[in-house]
Amino acid sequence: MTLRIIPARFLPQVQGLLRIVTALLFLQHGTAKLFGFPHVAMFDKVTLLSLLGAAGVIELVGGFLLLIGLFTRPAAFILAGEMAVAYFGFHAFEAFWPILNKGELAALYCFVFLFFSVAGPGKFALDKE
Repeated sequence: MTLRIIPARFLPQVQGLLRIVTALLFLQHGTAKLFGFPHVAMFDKVTLLSLLGAAGVIELVGGFLLLIGLFTRPAAFILAGEMAVAYFGFHAFEAFWPILNKGELAALYCFVFLFFSVAGPGKFALDKE
């Protein structure tokens, strides 16, 4: 017998909640880069036709699609790829361990998005599976 705090029958609801909360947190990255809200000084001079500008567009569009649960699997796959590029392209060369190279968030987002690309959106989504 397995001890479960939340019964397995609630998995789709919890999965949907994880998707929504992750999307809301991730959307901040896109809005900070593209609209300056919330304000992050590092993104003050980001232009749309730059690497960070392109990342902001991917984060905004992908985050919104994830939030509403539309095209969840392909959107999550693209976001996982973006986060893998962010980790290996900008963090990993600083140090081996994510806690030292400040890449923990990119790595975590990468694997959460990879999960949604395989498992789907869960409940509360426009996608019908």
